[in-house]
Amino acid sequence: QVQVVESGGGLVQAGDSLRLSCTASGRTFTTAAMGWFRQAPGKEREFVAAITWSGVGTVYADSVKGRFTIPGDSDKNAIYLQMNNLSPDDTAVYYCAATTLNYRFDNYYRTSRTYNRWGQGTQVTVSS
Repeated sequence: QVQVVESGGGLVQAGDSLRLSCTASGRTFTTAAMGWFRQAPGKEREFVAAITWSGVGTVYADSVKGRFTIPGDSDKNAIYLQMNNLSPDDTAVYYCAATTLNYRFDNYYRTSRTYNRWGQGTQVTVSS
């Protein structure tokens, strides 16, 4: 059974930093890429960042580019989301996702349909 587990959410103030962690585990599950999505109250789930273990590399949403980074470890099927200079607009439930699918173009990693395993989510709240 494949499990995707996130951790590291919490309550911080605007301008603070926070680091989320995620691992994907399973006996026959080999990830090609992993990513982060988020969903704020009353809004649709949106792409944040992704990392592929070959080819594309890292992909970021425009809203987080320059503030967030997504380091990862392919041997451990683990990724992180380093979030700097947080703002109240970043408040959301953050979901980690993993996929066995390998694409040549980064647009595929920006859509939730690409991912076939999801975590339960971790809450990030940024106060002003």
